[in-house]
Amino acid sequence: MTAQNSLDVKLDRVVRRHAELSDSLGNPALPGSEVAKLSKEYSELTPVVEGIAALRRTQAELADLAPLAEDGGDPEMRALAQAELQAVKARLPQLEQAVKLLLLPKDEADERNAILEVRAGTGGEEAALFAAALFRMYQRYAAQHGWRFEVLEVSETGLGGFKEATATISGGGVFQRLKFESGVHRVQRVPETEASGRIHTSAATVAVLPEAEEVDIHIDEKDLRIDVFRSSGPGGQSVNTTDSAVRITHLPTGLVVSQQDEKSQHKNKAKALKVLRARLYERERQAREAERAASRKSQVGSGDRSERIRTYNFPQGRVTDHRINLTLYKIDKVMSGEALDEFVDVLLAEDQAARLAEVE
Repeated sequence: MTAQNSLDVKLDRVVRRHAELSDSLGNPALPGSEVAKLSKEYSELTPVVEGIAALRRTQAELADLAPLAEDGGDPEMRALAQAELQAVKARLPQLEQAVKLLLLPKDEADERNAILEVRAGTGGEEAALFAAALFRMYQRYAAQHGWRFEVLEVSETGLGGFKEATATISGGGVFQRLKFESGVHRVQRVPETEASGRIHTSAATVAVLPEAEEVDIHIDEKDLRIDVFRSSGPGGQSVNTTDSAVRITHLPTGLVVSQQDEKSQHKNKAKALKVLRARLYERERQAREAERAASRKSQVGSGDRSERIRTYNFPQGRVTDHRINLTLYKIDKVMSGEALDEFVDVLLAEDQAARLAEVE
């Protein structure tokens, strides 16, 4: 079977399934739970079927124009048909590509909110200052997209740096646009404290986790060890006078989450559980993804936190993403969040291309 025949078989199957769903949804005896499930599938398939219809109309147009363009009749009509034929031929690959993209399996996490974790890596105070700058970069980027950015916890160094910082980012398609930010971000610059003006290299790690609901991840209380302690660091006297800080250890995996920003122990526990749930969900998601993609290494990298993904060189004013070999000489605009989409868009396109190659 040729690649074209194989594609046609897939398209026929999608159109048939869409028609079956339409018939089923017209049945008044269908239970409510089944209606919700089938309606979701129907709405997901509708844009695919519309794309297939546009592709097939263009294919039919091509078949009609071909004999007219070859016909030895009226030269004016033939020239007109030939011009139209070229225009239709140029449109056809774009329509085929659009349909193939619609057929790609979707990452169910793409539309979820995200939990952002930024940690200072190697480089001491300079790494902590860079971690704080990255955290603010994502905060500004979220504002530019109209997303809600809620700081969960910040552990400051006292000199303006962050040892680690966590936030939830809520809005449409948050995880889809931020998921390739996970990894090691490296900075090269002259620290303000460096008298001799030597360039230092330090790093921070970023993790972007899809937010999980209770229905996604069930956490058994008996699997948790919960310790309470007195909050430390900024927050005022009232924060520090009670054991309001919470540390949760998930015994089966050894994951540990601490939360101390709130004055209420109950609120700190709820926030810590939210982060724990996201980390457990991401572990499951990564395991499924690794299984699905065992035969290939994604062009945009694995998103592993130990993988160096980007270098920010301040003296030269450039930012380089090593996964897609893209360098932008506009470091200020990247750090303000303005130019971050220039990386995000290419990363998403590369991921699409890799997944297309996998199914073709």
